[in-house]
Amino acid sequence: QVQLVESGGGLVQPGGSLRLSCTASGSGFSIQTMGWYRRAPGKQRDLVASITSGGIAEYADSVKGRFTISRDNAKNTVSLQMNSLKPEDTAVYYCNIWWNMVQNSWGQGTQVTVSS
Repeated sequence: QVQLVESGGGLVQPGGSLRLSCTASGSGFSIQTMGWYRRAPGKQRDLVASITSGGIAEYADSVKGRFTISRDNAKNTVSLQMNSLKPEDTAVYYCNIWWNMVQNSWGQGTQVTVSS
């Protein structure tokens, strides 16, 4: 089994920045795609960004140019650098990974609140 631990959420003013990190731990696993999703109040959980093991990244249109996803394969870590944050970015952010080709795991979620 793989466990995910997230960190880095919090309260930030509009225009500010936050960095989320997620580390996978366990044994006998190989990670393929890593990503971040978010669920805003009253809405469904949506993909924010994802990155393949080869470093190919994709982003939701709403965050392009503001968010950057990166990963460290040696440390089984994925990060999300969020700049120019807006109130509409307020949500619970979840780390997600595909591992051993068919297994999928979620982090516990971390709250990001953008407010003045």
